[in-house]
Amino acid sequence: MWYPNFINNIVFPLSDVLLKTSYTKNLVKWRKYDLLSADELEKIQINNLKSLLIHAQSHCKLYQNIQFKGENPFEWLTQFPMLTKEIVRTQESDLLTQNPKKLVKFCSSGSSGMQTCVYESKAELQSNRSILMHLWEWSGYRLGAPIVQTGITPNRGLFKSIKDIFLRTIYVDAFVHSEPQILKVLDKIKGKNYTIAGYASSVNLMAETALKYKLKLELKAVISLGDKLFNHYKTNIKKAFNCEVFDTYGSAEGFMIAAQKDLNAYYILSPHVLIEIVDDENKPVSDGTMGNILITRLDGYAMPMIRYRLGDLGIMLPKENYPKKRAYNYPLLQQIVGRETDVVKTKNGKSLVVHSFTGIFEHISGIKQFKVVQKNLNSIDIEIIKGERFSNADVDKAQALLQKYIDDKTFKINFLVVDSIAPSKSGKPQMIESHL
Repeated sequence: MWYPNFINNIVFPLSDVLLKTSYTKNLVKWRKYDLLSADELEKIQINNLKSLLIHAQSHCKLYQNIQFKGENPFEWLTQFPMLTKEIVRTQESDLLTQNPKKLVKFCSSGSSGMQTCVYESKAELQSNRSILMHLWEWSGYRLGAPIVQTGITPNRGLFKSIKDIFLRTIYVDAFVHSEPQILKVLDKIKGKNYTIAGYASSVNLMAETALKYKLKLELKAVISLGDKLFNHYKTNIKKAFNCEVFDTYGSAEGFMIAAQKDLNAYYILSPHVLIEIVDDENKPVSDGTMGNILITRLDGYAMPMIRYRLGDLGIMLPKENYPKKRAYNYPLLQQIVGRETDVVKTKNGKSLVVHSFTGIFEHISGIKQFKVVQKNLNSIDIEIIKGERFSNADVDKAQALLQKYIDDKTFKINFLVVDSIAPSKSGKPQMIESHL
């Protein structure tokens, strides 16, 4: 444990001083939140909500006509309209409260097939990174401990490569998986106290490979992120890696929403976000009832995201069903309901998860939306909706990149231009439709 202690107690506090950042300070703050009572956490959420709404009403053009009545910020919140992905894309300037040139721009991965971009200040970005690391700490992981991380940044570059070595990280390209690639990684971590943090679909493929070859592995923990952790994924992972699986829930638009610790339910990070569950007419549903998830980020002042509809369905756990003994006193999300993210398979044994496609299309602005349909192992059809800057070169680029990762010249990728893509029940455009 000396190395994680060295990283957490010396390296990062020192870097905060030299770089004038607040990573360690934010991390300590969240560790203290974990110790608070439910009443104390609720007071913090109320104060954070009140400050955010006042700021948004005063500085956002989109909200300038909203009038507050009374002193209850939860009643104020109902005066704000639901924020959709389309509004964020088309009315960006009406949401910003600072010069965008001084902010950091982030775009969602497009796992719904439609990308959304938001802005954060550098301080807000640092805060989010601390929250993410704190959630990973719930699994028992500490920065500097050995970890396998899956992601869609295969070209690490010098800085990230050095960082991976320094933080003892094995980075796995999640664009496309093959058995040789997975077996190589599993061989590296065999007999060692590793944690895996990655897309649920990617980690499941690793687990399936380990089970297929009857590999005996015992990891410290698995942290699921990025896409839905289905029950059969969790079963495979626990069986293959002989460890607990901790699911997390967030979005690339700047929300670290909730995570598991000691329960099947999810602890909601109430000082950071407020969750509403509403029906299709945007009316609140009772706890225990499924509805559309609306998220308000309580510490996002550069671009206030208020009552933002992510496109997910969820269920709040009724308070009378809260376990008497639980690790923390944050409010609980009973279930995150979403469609299954299918895996595209090829006859040469490769599997492409959702991020294999989003990692390509998020960099092609001429394609507004897409959907992948697979009917056999020899081909896929990709429905696309043209963006304003669309050109045939966009299709050529996407085709070339996908063919590179699939590495099979006989595998056909057919692009079909369509006018619309029907959404799933959750309101998200369905990204992958598999008929295998």
